[in-house]
Amino acid sequence: MSAPPTQDVFLAGVSMTAFGKRPGDSVKTLTAEAVTAALSDAGAAVADIEAAWFSNTRQPMLEGQNTVRGQIALRPLGLTGIPVVNVENACASGSTALLQAIHWLRAGAGDVGLVVGVEKMVFPDRPDRVAAAFAGGTDIHDREAVLDYIRAMGGEAPTDGRSLFMDLYAAQARAHLARFGSTPLDLALLAAKNHTAAAHNPRSQYRTAMTASQVLADKPIVFPFTRAMCAPVSDGAAAAIVCSARGLKRLGAAGRAVRVRGCALVSAGVRAPDDLANHIGRRAATQACEQAEIGPADIDVVEVHDATSYAELQQIENLGLAEPGTVGARVATGDFALGGRTPVNPSGGLVAKGHPVGATGLAQLFELTTQLRDEAGPRQVEQARIAVAENGGGFLGVEEAATVVTVLERWAA
Repeated sequence: MSAPPTQDVFLAGVSMTAFGKRPGDSVKTLTAEAVTAALSDAGAAVADIEAAWFSNTRQPMLEGQNTVRGQIALRPLGLTGIPVVNVENACASGSTALLQAIHWLRAGAGDVGLVVGVEKMVFPDRPDRVAAAFAGGTDIHDREAVLDYIRAMGGEAPTDGRSLFMDLYAAQARAHLARFGSTPLDLALLAAKNHTAAAHNPRSQYRTAMTASQVLADKPIVFPFTRAMCAPVSDGAAAAIVCSARGLKRLGAAGRAVRVRGCALVSAGVRAPDDLANHIGRRAATQACEQAEIGPADIDVVEVHDATSYAELQQIENLGLAEPGTVGARVATGDFALGGRTPVNPSGGLVAKGHPVGATGLAQLFELTTQLRDEAGPRQVEQARIAVAENGGGFLGVEEAATVVTVLERWAA
């Protein structure tokens, strides 16, 4: 049982850069863009920040910059002398960094913190390093176990030219199709929903609306996925100013603040592949929702980690928004689209918005904060009060290695 938090924590300011291929940018310039915007959004100054958490996963492998990435990227902004913590936890790094800041605030160590996630992933001249970075999200000392799992789930052997994670997700998708009767069309409907939503998101990497037929006709990656069902490689950054109630008052930012109702991090467990009741995403969702004292019926808007469209289907089930095998029918009737019962990924999700790994979790929270502030424009979810983000990554055993679920609430000062 996960107890409700005893001290309120707020997001006072949030930001997200445009995601995509940004050859003229570096980790430093992307960090500066995101941090400057988040400070402005909160009405805060550099001097207000008492500690910072820096989420990044790729710079050591792709550029050789390691151990003190955050200190280096934040120094040009004048963020020196304060505690800076470098956080790496696969695709869940950004949300994990937020959780660390929440613990810091609730421990009474400070009142105003900065959380920033940034990734520079597009290096056309370094394909081997990019591929190795993805493979490093699994146990590189037990590669055979990963391959055995893919085969056991009915997947194809990995080949050069695509991420190992596409093979892992494809194997899981095939098993789900066989067990529950889901279809490639179900995945296409989810992808089309997200690409269509992304057309209204000026920060998305892809902004072209698609139909399910167009998704199915796109370039095949590995069955049952086409390119439009898979998240692209991206550059980008996102940031948040996180406060206690005292810090929020000090900044005078209560008018647009969003409250953190729950936040839970779990790691891969030991379970049978078909034991979805104990899936890491379900365990994280249960803990976060217990903290927030909510159930699935209370959720108004969701951002999930759709590294592939199958992952979105799985996380919709894990959040209790649909029974296994029913997501396809539900998305066909519009339940998870804008204007539907519980909109999922109004930002466009990872498949359209983009997936700069260290920034992804914070970008989800940027979208949900924007929704709860009623500032999302044409992709606004009406009367959104409770928002949930699921952010997971890596692979260990039979599931993601780490998953964070966060619950946010519209807050009136």
